[in-house]
Amino acid sequence: QVQLVESGGGLVQAGGSLRLSCAASGLSFSNYAMGWFRQAPGKEREFVGGVSRSLRRAVKGRFSISRDNAKNTVYLQMNSLKPEDTAVYYCAADYQARTSATTQDYWGQGTQVTVSS
Repeated sequence: QVQLVESGGGLVQAGGSLRLSCAASGLSFSNYAMGWFRQAPGKEREFVGGVSRSLRRAVKGRFSISRDNAKNTVYLQMNSLKPEDTAVYYCAADYQARTSATTQDYWGQGTQVTVSS
């Protein structure tokens, strides 16, 4: 059974930082492209970025993504956070490294990130 478990979300002031983690189990982690998505209230889920895949323009220079295959974990480091970054953040695994929210093989449950102004 595949599980992706996110952690590290929370409430932070604008300009602050958070690091999200996503621990994977039940899959051959190194064979999957790992990505991060986010969904704000009333909006569609959008691709934030992935390891070896481009970050969306709105977060370039502020966010970075890394993975540790030995720990089956992917990270999303978020710096200089803005209120518009407020969303539920999801990690996803896709064997074909696709970036659409409709085609990911596996999803985590999501973690809330709230940025106050």
